[in-house]
Amino acid sequence: MHRSAAYEMTSGEIASARGFVRDFLSASQILHGWPVSDRAMDVAQLVVSELATNVCKYAPGPCLLDLESDGVTLDITMWDTGAVLPAASPADPTRVGQHGLELVLMVCQGFEIHREPVGKRLVVRLSLLDSTDQEPSGLAAW
Repeated sequence: MHRSAAYEMTSGEIASARGFVRDFLSASQILHGWPVSDRAMDVAQLVVSELATNVCKYAPGPCLLDLESDGVTLDITMWDTGAVLPAASPADPTRVGQHGLELVLMVCQGFEIHREPVGKRLVVRLSLLDSTDQEPSGLAAW
């Protein structure tokens, strides 16, 4: 299952992007009977919120959000026009803010950054099942 949405990313669009993810995962449950844990639903929305917030802060303007699922994993792809590649800040318990990429890296099963002719594309892979719900073989390496 695959769906895409385009945004002129402003702070008001972040909620729309979260809603797009929620609707996509709900539709995958209804149309395909795919299990999506409550945790996966929340984590997917958190990841999109963090990625969209970074677009607002560092690359305002056109943004594409692609979602693709096979019923076991969800791939979230966010493209924006910003040339600067994101990097997680070093651990600093006194730092206020700028923890978004750290959070994304902690909850995902895969993360890629690609330079594009215009901007960049980030791909995040998440499991739709909680670890106790996964098949014994687990997720394939990415």
